[in-house]
Amino acid sequence: MNGLAIEFAGEWFRPSEEGAPFDIGREGDLAIDDNPYLHRRFLRITHEDGIWWLSNVGSLISATVCDAGGGVQSWLPPGNRLPMVFPTTSIVFTAGPTTYEITAQLDNAPYHEIRSEDDDDSGATTIGAISFTKSQKQLIVALAEPMLRREGTGLSEIPSSASAARRLGWASTRFNRKLDNVCEKLDRIGVKGLRGGPGALATNRRARLVEYAVASRLVTPSDLPLLDESDDEKGATA
Repeated sequence: MNGLAIEFAGEWFRPSEEGAPFDIGREGDLAIDDNPYLHRRFLRITHEDGIWWLSNVGSLISATVCDAGGGVQSWLPPGNRLPMVFPTTSIVFTAGPTTYEITAQLDNAPYHEIRSEDDDDSGATTIGAISFTKSQKQLIVALAEPMLRREGTGLSEIPSSASAARRLGWASTRFNRKLDNVCEKLDRIGVKGLRGGPGALATNRRARLVEYAVASRLVTPSDLPLLDESDDEKGATA
């Protein structure tokens, strides 16, 4: 028996292996929030032929889904579904200004989580073949700060570019240039949702960047002290 438990903001739910689907959204079995940007029914969990499935039944919002270690990650756009096969799965999505995180725990999961290894001896952070400088990581942490500090509430708001720039003591032009650099680097390694079309950056790229960075463990609460460190790249362009 592969029992599934869903946690949001400290409250636990157990979808049934038999019977009606388990719906998540503004309404449903897990009514997250009265956020008008959130679909009434956004995510649906079903159990079919011994496998739990997560479906995006909304029309506008996508979700970032990954194992607890951040080693395996998928982007779930509207109209798609994927199997839930890890002991712990993190589901992160943004509706309007608010980002949410839901955790799913599966008994007797068929796959083990892949743990990411952090290299604390290097001045740069590497994801795949891409390295991030200290200032680029400071930018990511500044945008993700509310989510990293949410302390189990399950939701947070993403700061504007202007607010994040002030948090770092940067000019807005410098912040936006570095945001371009970070999004372009991640887009090159296949991270979806950071571009709105050929040659165009997505308008909601801050939200997508935060979802990816937190879900993949590119940044964690242990990185928050970076916000109070001096910037060693004042003259850098990347």
